[in-house]
This record gives sequence, structure tokens and C-alpha cells, in this order.
Amino acid sequence: MSSLSADQKQALDKQAVNNFREYLQIPSVHPDINYDECVEFLEKQAKSLSLPIKVVTVKPGKPIVIITWLGKEPSLPTILLNSHMDVVPVFEDKWTYKPFSAHVDDKGNIYARGSQDMKCVGIQYLEAIRRLKIQGVTLKRTIHVSFVPDEEIGGVEGMKMFVETNDFKDLNVGFALDEGMASENNEYALFYAERCIWQMRFHCPGNPGHGSLLLENTAGEKVTYLLNKLYEFRKQEQQKLKDNPSWTIGDVTTVNLTQLQGGVQANVIPPELVIVVDCRIPVTTDLKSWEETLNRWCKEAGQGVYIEYEQKQLQIPATKIDCSNPYWIAFKRATDELGLKLKTQVFPGGTDSRYIREVGLPAIGFSPMNNTPILLHDNDEYLNQTMFLKGIEYYCKILTRVCNLEDRTG
Repeated sequence: MSSLSADQKQALDKQAVNNFREYLQIPSVHPDINYDECVEFLEKQAKSLSLPIKVVTVKPGKPIVIITWLGKEPSLPTILLNSHMDVVPVFEDKWTYKPFSAHVDDKGNIYARGSQDMKCVGIQYLEAIRRLKIQGVTLKRTIHVSFVPDEEIGGVEGMKMFVETNDFKDLNVGFALDEGMASENNEYALFYAERCIWQMRFHCPGNPGHGSLLLENTAGEKVTYLLNKLYEFRKQEQQKLKDNPSWTIGDVTTVNLTQLQGGVQANVIPPELVIVVDCRIPVTTDLKSWEETLNRWCKEAGQGVYIEYEQKQLQIPATKIDCSNPYWIAFKRATDELGLKLKTQVFPGGTDSRYIREVGLPAIGFSPMNNTPILLHDNDEYLNQTMFLKGIEYYCKILTRVCNLEDRTG
């Protein structure tokens, strides 16, 4: 492998930042995204890398883009590098700079929606491949770089559907990398599992009537009982975090009231009130026991209270991060050689990694950003260009290690 000259590296750095900013300037923002501009941009990137590109359509208007770098031993299980093209909505009046301008300030911070979540990682994959190719590197295992739609709205018509197709099975994936998040300290966050998501509507029926009366069995009383139980439980989970400094939010169950529905006017006691609760459950929780607790609270709250589930995910086994997983060993060896300090943890939200793990494949979430404010979905989301470029160097080392992993199937 030949090393890059200073002039080559400077030119590649400039190209990488320009590509990143161009990608950020595509407003692939919910709702009703037209992904055509993203596809055109990625087709241009594939051409510049002299790599084949395939666009798979599982759902009309929801393209899945795959750029492939063939390995020396294409029969080996491949490495999937996944990212999503979509970004969440913005409140433009709360931003210092236009959220799709990719403005660079005098500190080198690149401001744009998607700069952390997660257009940075998609470009870092491609730019790492560009550098390896220029240096004459060839890897044992084939790499598939996938760009998927709709992750920010659950990935149901993106990765969730894609993993069930023959197009996905034909990729022969052995291991996947996907998104992580920034870390505010010197560590790098690494995610090997995710909490499962339960989103619940608690229906609380009761006796309706005039607002001046003291009726029995009202909807409001039942709502009050449930909220007291939920917030008492919430305080217990907060205390667990305080009592266990090494834990992260992914190690506890979170419950949050997100909607209150019901009622017609101020002087009418309604026949029903509904509270909507978002709940994220760690891999260590017994789901049957948790559901029994919820059902008991409903029964205690009063007559007729029941739960309607908007989402009720099963727990998906965590990716092993021990000697039984050779992909993890290769990844960890690379990050050790780079001197990176990893903080292994359970992802607090949901990513497309859960669908990859659900079909039995190991997946790790990793976005190489440390000493960086966590700004995904926030106003003034930014990533410093030095951190962005550093991530490309990291992926060069990581891909070399992981993609040169010997066949262990024998």
C-alpha cells in the first residue's frame, strides 16, 4: 500500500468536505421526501469512484442505493456500511444559519441538518474507500455501501422491508456498520444493541357530565392514577442512573407522556381521555413482566381502562462484543491501533441496525465524533470539518481490518 503525499491528502480533504457539503445541501427532509436528488448525487459519487451502483425499489418513491466495492474473495460474507438519506424537520427561525446551506464558520463547523445524523457517516464511508483505492489497496471482502430512506420515521418502508428481499439476501452480508452518535467527552460511543420501542395509548373511559358536579368514576381520575404510577416509575429509573455512574440511558426504561387527548369544552366532563406514552425498554428487561405491570396499573386505575399499542417491538438480541464475534475483534483491533477509547452501550433510540440484527446479523452503531455536542434533531446541528476528516482516516483503518478478516466458517 502506497502512502498519500501531502498534496494528495490536501486535495482529498478538500474533495471530501465539498462532497459532504453538497450532500447536506440536498433537503431530504420529512415529510414527503423526493429522494431523486440524493440518488443523482450518489450516482455521481459512484462514477467518481469507478464503482457499480444499484438502485433497489421495494416501495415506490423509496429508493435504496447500493454502491459496491468488490473484494478479492467475493465468496466471503460481505461488509455492509449503512446510512440513511433522510433527515428530520427543522425550525428554521431557530437556526443561526440556513439549515440546508452547509455554512462553514470561522471555526470550521459545518452547520446543516444531517451533519451529525447521519450524512457525515455516509460520505465518510465513500471517502475512505476513495483513499484506499488511490493507495492501491484491495480488500478480501466485498463492501456494500447502502443509503436507505425513511429511517427517521421508523424505517418501515426502508430497511425493514429491504432485509426481507432477495436483493438484500444476495448481498451475502456477514457484518454491518451503521450510525451511532456524538460523544461530548474524549470517548467514542459504540452501540451493540438497542432498546425496543413501545408506544402506547391508555384509554380512560368514565362517566360524563356537567363540569360543576363531583361524579364518581371519571376519566380524569383514571388518567391521574396512571400518570402517578408512570412518573413514580420514571423517578425510580432516574435514580438507577444516579446510583450506577457507568450506566447510560440505554440501560434503563424510559417512559414519557407525549400526548393528551380528549374533551370538548371547559364545562363538560368527557366520556374518555387518552394519554399517549413513549416507552423504550432495555435488553435486560423481562417484557412479559413489564406488560403485566402495565396491565395491573390499568386495572387499578378503574373500570374500562385499557392499552392500545401503536408500536410494540420485541426485544432483538444484542450483537456480541466478545471473542465469539470475529468482526468485533477486528473492529476493536483497528480502534485500539488508532488509540480510540470506546464507550460500549445500548442505543437509547432506534436505528436501522435493529432490522439487521433481527435477521440474525451482527451490527455495530458507530459515528466517529467525540468532544462534540450531541445535536442530532436539534437546532444548529453541526460537525467540525476536522472531526469529519478524522473520521475518514478512522474508517480507512477499520475497513482494512474488518474487510481483511479471514474466513472463519470452516
